[in-house]
Amino acid sequence: MAVVIFLACAVLVSIPVSWGARRVMVAILPRNMARVARDMPLTAAFGVLVIAVYVFVALFAPLLAPFPERAVVGSQFQPWDSTHWLGTDRLGRDMLSRLIYGARNTVGIAFATTALAFLVGSVLGIWAALRGGWLDQVLSRFVDALMAIPALIFSLLLLTIFGTSVLTLILVIAAVDATRVYRIARSVAQGVVVMDYIEAARLRGEGTVYLIGREILPNALAPLVAEFGLRFCFVFLTISSLSFLGLGIQPPTADWGSMVRDNATLITFGNVTPLLPAGAIALLTVAVNFVVDWQLYRASGLKEQAG
Repeated sequence: MAVVIFLACAVLVSIPVSWGARRVMVAILPRNMARVARDMPLTAAFGVLVIAVYVFVALFAPLLAPFPERAVVGSQFQPWDSTHWLGTDRLGRDMLSRLIYGARNTVGIAFATTALAFLVGSVLGIWAALRGGWLDQVLSRFVDALMAIPALIFSLLLLTIFGTSVLTLILVIAAVDATRVYRIARSVAQGVVVMDYIEAARLRGEGTVYLIGREILPNALAPLVAEFGLRFCFVFLTISSLSFLGLGIQPPTADWGSMVRDNATLITFGNVTPLLPAGAIALLTVAVNFVVDWQLYRASGLKEQAG
C-alpha cells in the first residue's frame, strides 16, 4: 500500500514539474527548437528533464558528491543521518556519493558502448544494403548466427574469456548489440537505396562514402535516432545486469548494478537503500523511452496527418 501511495504522489508531482520544464525550454531555446518544445507532450518533457539531470550529475559528480567515490568514511551499514544522508554500504563508503558517481560510470559507459555499437552496426548495415549481392548475404548470415545466441549469455561467455576491464566490457557489449543495429540499419537503408535520387547519384559517379554519408544516412536518420534511444536502454540494463552478476563494472568503481548486489542484505531488515540505485536505473530507462516515443511520433508524420 505504501508503494502505491508513493507512486501516486510521484506521478502527481511529476505533472507540474514536467509542465514547468516545458515552459522553461520554450523560453530559453531558439525559435525553431522552442516551437518543437511547445508541442512536446508532458511525458517527453519529463523525460528530457530527467535526462538533463542525469547528465548534469554525471558531469559534475566530483563537485556534487560529499565524499570521494572510493573512500571509507564510516562503519558498515550506517543508517541515514545528517552526515551520511543515505547511510553507508557494507565497507563503510558513503552511499550518496557512490550513487552520484554511479551516474558518471554506468551512464557514461552505456553511452560509449551504444555509440560504438551504432557506428559499427549502422555503417555495415547501410553498406550491405547499398552493395547487395554476396557482401549482403555474407554479413547478414553472420549476423543471423550471432543473433541466434541469447545476448546476455553470449556477453557472459565473452567476458569470462577476455576479462572484465572497462574496455573489454565496452567492446563485448558493443559487438553483441551491433548485430541488432545492423538489422535495423539494413532494413531502413533497403527502402532508401531504391529511390531515384540514389540512382541519380550513382550515375554521377559518386562513391560509397558519399552515398552513405550524404544520401542514405540523412534519409534514414529519424528511425536510427529512435533506435539509438531504445538501444541505449538495452545496453544500460545489460551493463547493470552484468554488474549485478559480478562480470560488469568492477569494484571499487561505483556502479548501480553492483550497488544493488552489495547492499541487497539490507532489504531483509526493511532498509530501502538498495532500491535507490535500482530506482535510478528504472527512472532513466523510463525517461529515455518517453523521449524515444515522442521522436517516433514526430518521425511518423502522424501529427501532420491528423491536422
